Amino acid sequence: MTKITQLSQLDLTTSYSYADYLTWQLNEAIELIKGKIQLMSPAPNVKHQRLSIYLSSRLFYYFENKACQVFSAPFDVRLYDRTKSLLANKEITTVVQPDICVICDNSKLDEQGCNGSPDWIIEILSKGNSKKEVKTKHALYAESGVKEYWLVYPYEEVIQQFVLNDENNSYQLASSYAGDDLAIPYLFPDLAIDLTTLFKDS
Repeated sequence: MTKITQLSQLDLTTSYSYADYLTWQLNEAIELIKGKIQLMSPAPNVKHQRLSIYLSSRLFYYFENKACQVFSAPFDVRLYDRTKSLLANKEITTVVQPDICVICDNSKLDEQGCNGSPDWIIEILSKGNSKKEVKTKHALYAESGVKEYWLVYPYEEVIQQFVLNDENNSYQLASSYAGDDLAIPYLFPDLAIDLTTLFKDS
């Protein structure tokens, strides 16, 4: 079998599985969306990284000594329709790397990452990836059963909070936070993110 080390060796029109993905040794950061290769945005800028580090550390200390765990990118999350049971690598065609995710069901964790939907995903938008995050991933996360999904807009200094409606399997916009608001997760109402502190250096 030929070792795949360059994106040019792959056919971007072909559908691949997570089993294929695991064999590649690429320099480029990619995700698989319904079997199709998606290039990730270039390395995040300083603003993005400041927000990611602050949120990750805030969540890390909140979840310390609790059942849930927080992970930040790069971290593979394998997604599929939540009506399906655990899938083998060759059956999985979507693998993403959310900026931050919280997983409360430890049975979903293995050496490769998360097999199934996290409970809460936070994506910090970059100028080059907002369409993918807002549209494609919005639908993917709802389909796979991610209960809460936050979109962080670094330049607008806004957080949009979406909560999954189990009846119609779609997200409802629960809140938009800005200014000096406290952003409070639906799943963890005793956790509050102070936007003044979050965005002070961004």
